[in-house]
Amino acid sequence: MKIAYGWLKDYYPTDLSIEEAAEILTDIGLEVEGSERVSSIPGELQGIVVGKVTSCGKHPNADRLSVTTVDVGETEEYQIVCGAPNVAAGQYVLVALPGATLYPSKGEPFTIKKGKIRGEVSNGMICAEDELGLGESHDGILVLDKEYAPGTPASSVYKVYADEVLEIGLTPNRSDAMCHYGVARDLNAALRSRNKKHAALQLPSVSGFVVKDTSKSVKISIQDSNRCLRYAGIRIQGVKNGVSPAWIQARLKSIGLRPINLIVDVTNYVLHETGHPLHAFDADKISGNHIIIKTLEEGTELVTLDGVSRKLSAEDLCICDEQGPLVLAGVFGGERAEVSSETQSIFLESALFDPVSIRKSARRHGLSTDASFRYERGVDPEMSIYALKRAALLITSLTGGHATMEINDVYPKAVEPHEVKLRIDRVQKLIGKKIPATTIKEILSNLEIKIRSDLENTLVLQVPAYRADVTREADLIEEVLRIYGFNNVEVPGSMKIVPNAFKISLNEQKQRQTGLQLTGMGFHECLNNALTHRKFAVDETKAVEMLNPLSQDLGILRQSLIPGLSANAAFNIHRRNSLLRLFEWGKKYEKLKPGQYRETNLLSLLISGKTQKENWLFEAQNSSFHSLSGDVHRLFKMWDIEVTNYTDYLSPLMENAIAWYSGSTLLGYGGSISSSLSKSLEVDQPVFVAELYWDSILELLRNRAVTFKEIPKFPAVRRDLALLLDENVQYQSLEKAAKDAERKLLREVNLFDVYQGKGIEQGKKSYALSFILQDNQKTLTDKQVDKTIERILNKITEATGAVLRT
Repeated sequence: MKIAYGWLKDYYPTDLSIEEAAEILTDIGLEVEGSERVSSIPGELQGIVVGKVTSCGKHPNADRLSVTTVDVGETEEYQIVCGAPNVAAGQYVLVALPGATLYPSKGEPFTIKKGKIRGEVSNGMICAEDELGLGESHDGILVLDKEYAPGTPASSVYKVYADEVLEIGLTPNRSDAMCHYGVARDLNAALRSRNKKHAALQLPSVSGFVVKDTSKSVKISIQDSNRCLRYAGIRIQGVKNGVSPAWIQARLKSIGLRPINLIVDVTNYVLHETGHPLHAFDADKISGNHIIIKTLEEGTELVTLDGVSRKLSAEDLCICDEQGPLVLAGVFGGERAEVSSETQSIFLESALFDPVSIRKSARRHGLSTDASFRYERGVDPEMSIYALKRAALLITSLTGGHATMEINDVYPKAVEPHEVKLRIDRVQKLIGKKIPATTIKEILSNLEIKIRSDLENTLVLQVPAYRADVTREADLIEEVLRIYGFNNVEVPGSMKIVPNAFKISLNEQKQRQTGLQLTGMGFHECLNNALTHRKFAVDETKAVEMLNPLSQDLGILRQSLIPGLSANAAFNIHRRNSLLRLFEWGKKYEKLKPGQYRETNLLSLLISGKTQKENWLFEAQNSSFHSLSGDVHRLFKMWDIEVTNYTDYLSPLMENAIAWYSGSTLLGYGGSISSSLSKSLEVDQPVFVAELYWDSILELLRNRAVTFKEIPKFPAVRRDLALLLDENVQYQSLEKAAKDAERKLLREVNLFDVYQGKGIEQGKKSYALSFILQDNQKTLTDKQVDKTIERILNKITEATGAVLRT
């Protein structure tokens, strides 16, 4: 947010330098991120003076140049070569002296130097309007319309408005400081509380606001008092709308606003002065002289000031007349009652709207304005009438108009200041320093927080309505510390630390462990919005729909983490980052029946692209589902969960998917993302995903006791078998048969090769399996190993029909 320091001094005439003010503001939480000098005329006409042309003759060596002598108020006159066709003796002109820098309306700045032009000495430059940044004209030099003493600074002829502008980084809760007066109020509180030299805080007087004519009024009706808490307005007639005075334009430009016309500029000026938004209507275009604040039927059209026809939601609050909508309340004006150069009567609005309603309307229509920015965060209810009177006084004094009605203020239920209790000892304990009670009370008073009672070291405080963020004792303590000064609290010589007896839950413990394991495997964690587009629904009948979605893209709660992770992958792939290993913790949401819902905790994984970065030692391989399956099985092994069964799994989000089971418990599923999902995300490389049911996994881990085993003393033995089997036989059936045949000695079964092709008949495949055998009591003999392997082979053959490949 931009704050012009000279403008701020209108309300708090301090003699602090810009650097001192910036330091104090930063110290009290209004962080000054930078400052710059801004002026209405670039360069502020430094080095430019009034000159009188005393003689003018033809240049001896150029037909289009003139040699002039100019009196610039010094002992000797300057000879200046000029190329303007309208230069003549006796003119009063603006002269750039040697060393002056000019900032033309177009082009880069340049510095004037002494020199020769076509052989004649030239000590300066007689300037045109555009060369000084005063306008666009370059038809000739700028000739002043009256006489000035030669040497008079140009800034005395053309008023230069210059100011130091602070860029303040506001936190969202400080809506009260989103204006010049609000910042001045905080600066005043800080200086008073720190016993530094301070001035009187003041707003411009509106005592001159008097209504003498009540011949024409506008009726106001609030039909939705939940969304519109207060609405006040006044009609002003006989206005002559035109260009704003230079001082208003300069101040608006200094904070980055473009002047539009006098009436609109005044409303913007008062907004940035007081923080309260205003809106002006062409009063002659208000049908029935009746303002109605209400919602309209879904699909009602409103053409806004940018010429766009917008279809309104039934939730959008509108300012209407008897004909229809005029304004999207608190967000954007409408074209039908727009103020223009032909406007002769205006209706000026000052309102208080529900922040949630304004925020939703602004997001729904993709709009963000100065007004909506403030209404969304909350404005001062008590500033409504002052802002209206202030704007009315400026408009009537600058346009010649006059009010034709008293202010019509409809305020169904007044917003009252709220009360909060504050314990003095709690302030001292939480801050870590014993701040005197008198200092605490003084700080609170300087922040316009009233002390209602002071009993037994406890204050009952009345917080002004404009501080909607101060609702708890902790908020008040923060305010005390902010104004007292963080730097004024010394670091103690010793600190008391209470050991944390909090027991970490199994869920948090396992999530941490799993997260570390995944990051060690090269995965990156993602965090996506739980709201998603309807097209990503797994089962539309179970979709949990939002009643008031911010947009169509966020219409339902997700039923899987896979679309979000896949969108993350697409974002990276489109930016040529194709080596992807992502994971996410989150919930999916399902509607079981009306009023009954289910949330399920999930852990989802995604891989795509190469398995690793290219290097000189290893050739990077393309990721496959087997790569992801290996990662998933590493997690199962870490959790000590045995996968006992695999089945095919059907999902609209995946293809060629399988499910993992431990006994009857579904652990999760995985596969490649569906072609339709790939197409919608415009992804042209394979993407593999897995989704694990974290609640089910946690339940398996919940009652599992930790057991310790002695490290085996005797060696393990490996034997390999190449088996020929039908192509529809799954590996898990081989593994199960092997473990059924030998439970005591068999430690591991691994599949290390799969082959189909030459030498293998159609419909068959070859599996190469390794078997690890080990006895904890003795070393295995060849005879024992042979008998065990024979028994395993017989069981596999019996269960699957597989035979030893020869």
